[in-house]
Amino acid sequence: MAAANRHYYATRDPLGAAGDFTTAPEISQMFGELIGLWLADLWSRADRPDVRYVELGPGRGTLAADALRAMKSTGLEPPVHFVETSPALRERQRERLPGATFHDGVESLPDDRPLLIVANEFFDALPIRQLVRTGDGWRERHLGWSQPLFVPVASGPPLDAILPDALREAPIGSIIETSPASAAIARQLGHRLAAQGGAALIVDYGYEGPAVGDTLQAVRGHAYANPFEEPGERDLTAHVDLATLAEAARAEGARSYGPVGQGALLEALGIRARAERLAQSAPARRDEIAAAMERLTGADAMGTLFKALALTGRDWPEPAGFAA
Repeated sequence: MAAANRHYYATRDPLGAAGDFTTAPEISQMFGELIGLWLADLWSRADRPDVRYVELGPGRGTLAADALRAMKSTGLEPPVHFVETSPALRERQRERLPGATFHDGVESLPDDRPLLIVANEFFDALPIRQLVRTGDGWRERHLGWSQPLFVPVASGPPLDAILPDALREAPIGSIIETSPASAAIARQLGHRLAAQGGAALIVDYGYEGPAVGDTLQAVRGHAYANPFEEPGERDLTAHVDLATLAEAARAEGARSYGPVGQGALLEALGIRARAERLAQSAPARRDEIAAAMERLTGADAMGTLFKALALTGRDWPEPAGFAA
């Protein structure tokens, strides 16, 4: 999965109508603006320290451009750091934000200032491992070759001993997913926030695990596709276990909040008021703006499938939108 996605993202811009999928920042400016104001509010209540803006997997730079514009209205104009490995997407990001500094991973991010971190649909593209329950116990799911396709096969030694008690007796054929790569990055972010201060907002389609379910999927041309066909030519994703990310960050000393539904967060941050202001300034776009808001917040759209997790440094204030 890691190799396939590395090639996929390195060789194309997959976003928009001409690509394979559309993310929330491309749906409406409201998404990025509200995230920018969420960050600015935390920064203000933390006594306005000198900070850096960091985005993991920033796509075309749309979210960052909208967030930074909103932050500027509050007096916050931080230097920009992008964690991005795709040459194709780096070019698009440079067009939007020519002053950004690029990093291949979180290891090289600045270590002398608080960080304001955003990760929207970043963790879902990181590689997962799957365990499947067979008649002979739990085995890891690997790939086999059956021309012309890769196919999933269960192999290796029994792994029953590492399964949570609540899931060990799941029906035969059940699948459990883990993402060591995601947990490792969450630990790094938690360590940075605990040591340097700051906050992170993670938004992705996900759940609070551990749980049973096969969520590996592929998308091509805005339609679901076989994840085992044409590796490197379609976007591979899996749902994100946000509870595990929170636990990993807390283990390094950070504080966590949520997860909450994306719709609930945007509602709490004032998306309806922002939509009305946009509609008043552009009456001809009122229906378009209303449709975008519904897509971002609706329960049958992105509002509940996508969830938000917040992380902060030990002494930073509680973030808006995550009330108990």
